[in-house]
Amino acid sequence: MSDDIKIEDIPFRSDVIPAILDPNSDIKFNCYKGISCYNACCKHADITLTPYDIIRLKEATGKASTEVLKDHTVPFTMDADGMPGIKLRTTDEGACLFMDEDVGCSIYGNRPTACRYYPLGNLSMKKTDAAHENQHFVLVKEDHCKGHEEDRSINIQDYRKEQGVEDYDKNNLEYFQLILKKKSMGPGVGRPPEMSLQLFFMACFDMDRFRRFALSDAFKQTYKLDEDLYNNIDKDDVELMYFGFRLLRHVLFGEITLPEQEDAYKKRMEERKEIYELRQKIEIERIKQKDPYMSYKLEVESEQENKDSKK
Repeated sequence: MSDDIKIEDIPFRSDVIPAILDPNSDIKFNCYKGISCYNACCKHADITLTPYDIIRLKEATGKASTEVLKDHTVPFTMDADGMPGIKLRTTDEGACLFMDEDVGCSIYGNRPTACRYYPLGNLSMKKTDAAHENQHFVLVKEDHCKGHEEDRSINIQDYRKEQGVEDYDKNNLEYFQLILKKKSMGPGVGRPPEMSLQLFFMACFDMDRFRRFALSDAFKQTYKLDEDLYNNIDKDDVELMYFGFRLLRHVLFGEITLPEQEDAYKKRMEERKEIYELRQKIEIERIKQKDPYMSYKLEVESEQENKDSKK
């Protein structure tokens, strides 16, 4: 086990503590068409997806992000605060919908990050007192996989190149940094507002809907951005993804990553105050209809507030 990783840092629990590997470690593994377990891993698929995975699934299927999400994914929550994540949809038996018995993966050139890494698990961990996260790996050994019995040793770095995972890692980095930052802030921060969670889901996964949001007049009235940026995010999903990460750092963590229009903050606070007051009025009316005593109590308090304000 690496010196800078402790057992309690491992983000899952098992009776067997896996060895933590670094990028220069060697593994013994091989997978190919004709191996006795071919397609077995695809029949037991539990694949968590990243925003870049969705971009590649759009490319593979020719569908818009909303359709990709509806047809090929299922939602889950990543933590107790309700941070939304998505997994690859499977059959009732757990098989990947993109699996073909004859050819294997029918979207092989655009397969998700986790599929490319298998049988490695990728751990990006950041110590509380560390400036940057470190990349480590665990070797996943499942009974159905016979690739571990193959007589081939390969360095993890070479395996990553072989599986074409480097481009995925580069485009997944900022997403994992967002997740790590959220986790490292701890429970004291509290649950993000529901609208922030909805924005997180839209910016990370439903990018076509997010594009319409970012190009809307209302958005442009809030943020002061160059036309070149708007043109880039209109045409390029990867540029849009990175823009979404900037906006999420701005909204979730209060980082000044986007310049705002003059008086935008003041207007936003006024709008929120109006919404809050409207919700209060609706709630008061609901209480009055259900509880006569509370209705009487609220009326007395309101009269007293009016008197006090006139003094």
